[in-house]
Amino acid sequence: MSKLFAPLLLCVLLASCLGYKELPVEYDYSYKGNFKKYRTFDIMKPAGVSDSTMVNDVIEKSIIARMKFLGYRQVTNKPHLIIGFKMFNDSLKFNGYNQPDIEEWAKSQKDDLNYDPQKFSMKTGTLLIQLYDRRQNRSIWQGYATTMYGNIDFNNSRHLRNAVISILDKYRFWAEGFIENGGAIAEEKDL
Repeated sequence: MSKLFAPLLLCVLLASCLGYKELPVEYDYSYKGNFKKYRTFDIMKPAGVSDSTMVNDVIEKSIIARMKFLGYRQVTNKPHLIIGFKMFNDSLKFNGYNQPDIEEWAKSQKDDLNYDPQKFSMKTGTLLIQLYDRRQNRSIWQGYATTMYGNIDFNNSRHLRNAVISILDKYRFWAEGFIENGGAIAEEKDL
């Protein structure tokens, strides 16, 4: 039985890898971000009238899974990071910044660098994910993806998961203390 199961398992794993297509992603960040000091997060909920471009279960679950993979704990009371997203069905002009690679910048954390603005013409079907530092009350990182060959189909769960994975792949910071604790998520004492 196990001789039959192993090839089947290998086929399933290969098929799941083939289903992922990395999308072109741009990101920018604030030089005031404390990227190595965050431990908790929550998903932003639109206030008042529900904006359907900011609510999607597949996107939320994908973000939560990725953040937990990086060692962050989801909390509702005073999270370090609040994560919001927005789906843009139409094309748009978007202002971003040309900056040093975030991992290179994090080594020096110089906050006196200038922001070099650049404009992006985003095609239809763009997903934007933003991370807000709750204590500083500011956006500290944003990533955005669209496909070069067509739009992200917001009704297709696979497209949405691929977009979230592609975007959050560019945010490469483990939760503070996660690696040092051997992958265990430390309890939050000082929110």
